Amino acid sequence: MEEQTTSKKIKDLLSDKSVIKQKIYDNTLEVFGMIKDVLHEIVSDYNSGLKSVDKRVHLEYHDRGKFEVEIRIAGDLLIFSMHTNIFEFDRDHNIWKLSYVKDDALASYCGIINIYNFLTDSFKYNRLEDLGYLVGRIFVNKDFHYFVEGKRQMGFLYNNFGTAVIDKKALRGIIETAIMYSLEFDLLVPPYDVVKIASVMQMNDKIENAKLQTGKRLGFKFNSDDVSGENKQKLE
Repeated sequence: MEEQTTSKKIKDLLSDKSVIKQKIYDNTLEVFGMIKDVLHEIVSDYNSGLKSVDKRVHLEYHDRGKFEVEIRIAGDLLIFSMHTNIFEFDRDHNIWKLSYVKDDALASYCGIINIYNFLTDSFKYNRLEDLGYLVGRIFVNKDFHYFVEGKRQMGFLYNNFGTAVIDKKALRGIIETAIMYSLEFDLLVPPYDVVKIASVMQMNDKIENAKLQTGKRLGFKFNSDDVSGENKQKLE
C-alpha cells in the first residue's frame, strides 16, 4: 500500500507539476525570443536618431546564443540571460500575499530572465576581474503573467502579477528602464585605501591585459545607491 501511495504521488507530480514547469520553460523561451526582437528594434530606432552623434555612443546588438543576448550602449553593456530552470519563491516573498497565487499555487512557479549591467571595456579588454551587477530580473509563469524585481524604478513599474500579460510593449518598457538606470549608474572612483597597494602580478596583468578590477561601485555595497526599501517589489 505504501509503495502504491508513493508511486501515485510520483505520477501526480510528473503529470502536474513537471508538465507545468515544461510549459513555463516554453513560455520563458518565447518571451526571451521577444526580447531579442525588441532589442533589434531599439537599436535600429535609437541609432536612427543618433546619426549625427559620435558613433562610439551608438547602440550595438549581439546575439550570444539561445539563452543570452547583449546590447551595448556607449560604455555600458546590458546582458539578458535566461535561466533554463524553473523556480519557486521562498515563503517570505510578497508574492504569497496575492490572491492570484493563493487560489492557484502552481501560478507561483516562474522562469527567470536576468538583466546584468557591465562596462563595455570589461569585455573589450578581457578584464576578467571586473564586476557586473544584476539590475533587474523578469519572472514569467504558466499564464504568461509576469513581474519585475530590480533596482529603483525597475521594481516599481510592474506590480500586476496575475493580471498583466507580458508582450513586446511591456518588454520595451522594461528594457528602456534598464538602459536608463544603467546610463545613470555612474562609475565611481574607488576609495584610495582599496587600491593603494598592488602586487607585481597585478601590475603585470594590468600592463598586459588591463586586469585591475573595475566596477561601477567598486569598494561599496551595490545596495548603497538605493533609497531604503526601493528595491523591494510592491505586490500587494
